[in-house]
Amino acid sequence: MSANLELVRSIYADWERGDFSHADWAHSDIEFVRKVELDPERAEGIAGMAQMWRRWLAGWDEFRTGKVEEYRELDQSRVLVTGRNSGRGKASGAEVEWEFANVFELREGRVVRLTVYPDRNRALADLGLED
Repeated sequence: MSANLELVRSIYADWERGDFSHADWAHSDIEFVRKVELDPERAEGIAGMAQMWRRWLAGWDEFRTGKVEEYRELDQSRVLVTGRNSGRGKASGAEVEWEFANVFELREGRVVRLTVYPDRNRALADLGLED
């Protein structure tokens, strides 16, 4: 198993326990992108990424990082993670579940870019990996 894959697996081990408090895996100038609908959100740096996460998590009474279904090394610097997340919306109270995909781009043992896709199919299309 490559060092990049090991790092991404360790990040998800924390996230699956609900622990989002660590960012030692992130480069100080990380680019964080949420590929949503028509207008992707972007943040730079650890503080910007944390602020964007907090703002998004504030919309949930419960958010659960679901089971990872696949870790896939795309090349020497990128790892694709796919799986299912779930949660209960704060405003609606509705329970929802969705398939996600996240792309981690790594350099020198740190994540330099994290692209979060709430829609796995969009990620696969962007990456040219449609089934």
